[in-house]
Formats: sequence, structure tokens, C-alpha cells
Amino acid sequence: MQPLHTARLTLRAFTFDDAPFIVELLNDAGWLRNIGDRHVRTEDDAREYLRNGAIAHAARHGFALGAVERRSGGTPIGMCGLIRREGLDDVDLGYALLPAYRGRGYAREAAAAWLAAGFERFGLQRIVAITCVDNAASGQVLEAVGMRFEKRMRVPGHEEDSLLYAAQRSGA
Repeated sequence: MQPLHTARLTLRAFTFDDAPFIVELLNDAGWLRNIGDRHVRTEDDAREYLRNGAIAHAARHGFALGAVERRSGGTPIGMCGLIRREGLDDVDLGYALLPAYRGRGYAREAAAAWLAAGFERFGLQRIVAITCVDNAASGQVLEAVGMRFEKRMRVPGHEEDSLLYAAQRSGA
């Protein structure tokens, strides 16, 4: 998977070297509240999470969730990308940032880059995203990148309803 670049970010595939960052991100209170506990507590857990998740997904589909890094300094600040999620008919845009980097436009910048890549690089016709019902900030990011709310739904494996947003390829 070739990296994507924006004005401030590099969006790249995860490697096993990202294990310490994954432990930090997946145990952040916002991740736990809005995404859920993935039971990743150690770097070994994180490497297994990456092996069975993003790395395997990228090998199968050519895209996956990947690292979001600041271009200045290469600091990892979150994850963003496209995934095929059970229970959704379309490819899903997902993202999460560490608390220190929320509210600065990074999520919007990363999500917009992945949305464009999904349509242009991967030829997708429709991309969706799901958020927790009470995660208004995430809904604002999705609307800012051109996605529109479609419906409230229960995604298999989730205990609570989610809000589904979607975007269509231009001309599709």
C-alpha cells in the first residue's frame, strides 16, 4: 500500500514497529468509549492485533487502517483508512486520533485523503462510515469530508446502535 500525503500528514501502512503506539491508542479513553475494548494491553498483543487486522486486511484488499503521522517529525498521532467490516455492504472509512491531536483538523484531513483514495485509487463507488450515536464530533468530521447521514442501525457485533454515513463516487 503506497502512502498518502496531505499538507500536514503522511498516511502509511502499519508495521510491527507501531506496536507501542497501538497499545497507547487502543487504550485511550476515547477509543474505549467510541470504538470498544480490543484487549490490547502489551506490545505482543499489539503485534497480534496488527498481524490479524490491518496487515492481513491490506494483503487481502490492498487497503486497510494505517498510521496517521505528522509530516514534520513523523510522529504517529492516530489511525485512518478503509476496511471491509462484517455487517456493512460497503467499504468503511475509519479513524481515531490520540487526544492531543483531536480538534485540530487532522481527522478531517486524513479522512478526506482516504475517501478520495477509495474512489480514485481503489475504484470504489460508495464508502460508508459508522459512529456512536453520541459522537457528534465524528459526525461533523464525516460531513465535512462530504459524507451524509443515512440511518441509525445496529452493526453486528455492536451492543449499541450506530449512525451510518455514506458518500458516493462523483458521477456514480
